[in-house]
Amino acid sequence: MRRNIKIEALQQIPLERQEIELVERKCIGHPDSLADGIAESISRALSKAYLEECGAILHHNTDQGEIVAGESQPKYGGGKVIRPIYMLIDGRATRQFDGISIPTDAIAVDAARTYLKQTLTNLNMDRDIIVDCRLGTGSTDLRDVFKPCQNTPPRANDTSFGVGHAPFSETETIVLAVSDFIDTTYRNKHPIIGQDIKIMGLRDGNTITLTLACAMVDRYCGELAEYIEQKRLLEENVLKVAKKHTGRKVNVAVNTADVYETGSVFLTVTGTSAEMGDDGSVGRGNRCNGLITPNRPMSMEATSGKNPINHIGKIYNILATQLAQECVRKVNGIEEIYIRLLSQIGKPIDQPLVASVQVLPGKGMDMKAIKSDVEAIIDNGLAEVTCITEKIIRGEIKTF
Repeated sequence: MRRNIKIEALQQIPLERQEIELVERKCIGHPDSLADGIAESISRALSKAYLEECGAILHHNTDQGEIVAGESQPKYGGGKVIRPIYMLIDGRATRQFDGISIPTDAIAVDAARTYLKQTLTNLNMDRDIIVDCRLGTGSTDLRDVFKPCQNTPPRANDTSFGVGHAPFSETETIVLAVSDFIDTTYRNKHPIIGQDIKIMGLRDGNTITLTLACAMVDRYCGELAEYIEQKRLLEENVLKVAKKHTGRKVNVAVNTADVYETGSVFLTVTGTSAEMGDDGSVGRGNRCNGLITPNRPMSMEATSGKNPINHIGKIYNILATQLAQECVRKVNGIEEIYIRLLSQIGKPIDQPLVASVQVLPGKGMDMKAIKSDVEAIIDNGLAEVTCITEKIIRGEIKTF
């Protein structure tokens, strides 16, 4: 069956030549990202347990988690959490299959606590957080849609769409690079830097301004002067990272809400604002490419926590992003590409209702040549869509 792939030339100003661009990333310790990470870790843990116990991944969706902020009293040298953070695990998971009972709640709680321990290294897991599991069982009609058919692709569990774009702009690249630098390199040398960081990038013409909200950990900071010095060092190092990816002017500002005269600064006990006044929800943060990009088309679906077999909100967003990147990598003459994949509930996931592709060709490029190459990549990607599932379960694909 021939797939419904529509490719058209995009009539717009390329993003890099638009006057204003906004790019945001909520890093791993932001409450919304914590909710995403926990949801995805639970889905992976359930998938592995289902495969081990039943030989197949059973119906589940854990994409509805909530984090309710606690209360803390940070102070230089080390404060305390006086009311714990509350994490609610909800969603749906299959508990019984062919006479086999699966301990879904226990699996979910263990996965959540393991993720939190690995991510928030300053959190006291015995005192600072409550993990509450309220997983239900999926509706009958969706479980019926989920049932695998041998040698045929899974059927879509929803009428929904996924969106992807490529290539990343300079500002998008910088925001991701700064996040990666802090998480993999900088924090190892500067443990005062908490995991809760939000990076907001603004490109105004040829000037890029990065505004960072960065939680500082109180036990590693003796006084206000040290806090101020750590801010300066972070700004200096972030600027160096950004300059590797652009020739434009770059400005960096950290914790702009600080008021030194009153002692009001972003100081935390655990490294996340979830300890005091900042709640989090699955799907309210980064898209599956790791960014929030209001200048680009986006899906509002939560990617994290959805099952990796037939949930379009997960699979099509990941696939559209991968295909866009592959097209830019393999096809000459693409300045920008946007891919939208639309499903119909109950239909095979390799046969979307439409695969809509918009290409902004480079100056003087032949759209006909681009079109045939892009169509082949999209068609092949849809034919092999089920390959995504195993990569998701192994944790090889990021969802936020």
